Amino acid sequence: MRGDLIRVLSTAEEKANELKLDGYEPDVVLLGKEAYEFIRAQINEEFGDEEEVFELSGLKIRVVEELDGDAVVIDSKAIGLGLGGAKRFKVVL
Repeated sequence: MRGDLIRVLSTAEEKANELKLDGYEPDVVLLGKEAYEFIRAQINEEFGDEEEVFELSGLKIRVVEELDGDAVVIDSKAIGLGLGGAKRFKVVL
């Protein structure tokens, strides 16, 4: 459904903006396998394709199976250097 896709895109952009306000430069979104399949199905339904998805709101996608239905927007250059640099959200409700 279009509403679910808009919700996910809006949330990803919101989390990226929160990181920017904290001084980070978000560049990657980590998606659980379930979350990736959900987003891919939504995009393919909307645009009528059967293709892979490589970006979400301008952020590169990386699949991390352990996240299941969640996603994490990160600044890949700052992650692991201390607290911060990542914002997690639920994709599949």
